Amino acid sequence: MRYLVTGGAGFIGSHYVRSLVDGTLGVDVDRVHVLDKLTYAGNLSNLAAVAEDPRYSFAHGDICDGELLDEVIPGHDVVVNFAAETHVDRSITGPQDFIVTNVVGTQALLDACRRHGIPRVVHIGTDEVYGSIDAGSWTEDSPLQPNSPYAASKASAELLVRAYHRTYDMHVSSTRCSNNYGPYQFPEKVIPLFVTNLIDGLKVPLYGDGLNVRDWLHVDDHIRGIQIVVDRGEAGAAYNIGGGVEMTNRQLTERILQHMGVAWDAAVEQVPDRLGHDRRYSVDDARLRALGYTPTRSFDEAIDATISWYRDNPQWWRPLKGAA
Repeated sequence: MRYLVTGGAGFIGSHYVRSLVDGTLGVDVDRVHVLDKLTYAGNLSNLAAVAEDPRYSFAHGDICDGELLDEVIPGHDVVVNFAAETHVDRSITGPQDFIVTNVVGTQALLDACRRHGIPRVVHIGTDEVYGSIDAGSWTEDSPLQPNSPYAASKASAELLVRAYHRTYDMHVSSTRCSNNYGPYQFPEKVIPLFVTNLIDGLKVPLYGDGLNVRDWLHVDDHIRGIQIVVDRGEAGAAYNIGGGVEMTNRQLTERILQHMGVAWDAAVEQVPDRLGHDRRYSVDDARLRALGYTPTRSFDEAIDATISWYRDNPQWWRPLKGAA
């Protein structure tokens, strides 16, 4: 099988690429080609572990570039689209980049895949497309009610995925994951931000009252869920991928502090809440579980391993702190 992975130098995309190449996902791959624009969150060091493998190759470029897509897409059996702007705070201060990459880029990629007859396309999305839910959990049939420019751009991309399936009969599916964590995550996101701040003796910023609820999904489990969709997902369908670990941001902060042996009063600075901050996310991933998905990483074990990774790899994250 020949894979094209767009956005494959980012956090989740690079984890997927490494796991395809090293056999962790149990897939027989002939080629894994990565296309990445290498914006601030794309990092070739994330792919160093597979850089010398003859099955791996890399192209530097933008998924909005139709001519480039016509060069790199032909000959692949599967295209998995991780390419996206993803940080909500950045979308609030500068939404245009999110619309261009996440909406226009997805449309350009789908068009190119259609032109070249790619038999399998999977688009990687987020549970933030649903908005906020007070009780219960979203199913894939829940309405999309995004509340941030980031979430709106990802919801728009998913509507394009649906439209390209219905209009052109493309074999394209999408995934909607809960909050990810693990090694190689850019240190603007909450877990690596808090961990690296605490390593450096700095305080951590907790939004508002800290009672916003998120479901936490280790990147190992996320990419296993993605591969199930690649292998057995239904054309035109969306699949929630959850970790089954819901907690408030305050509880998350307490867990990190406990693992790092730091007292709350010495380390936490409560800051004004994010604009339009969704109160609670919760996904029902029964559709994917029916295909064999089950998260395997316990939060306590995985957060400890994640903290240890950042402690052991300051040469990776220190240059990225404060990157534009």
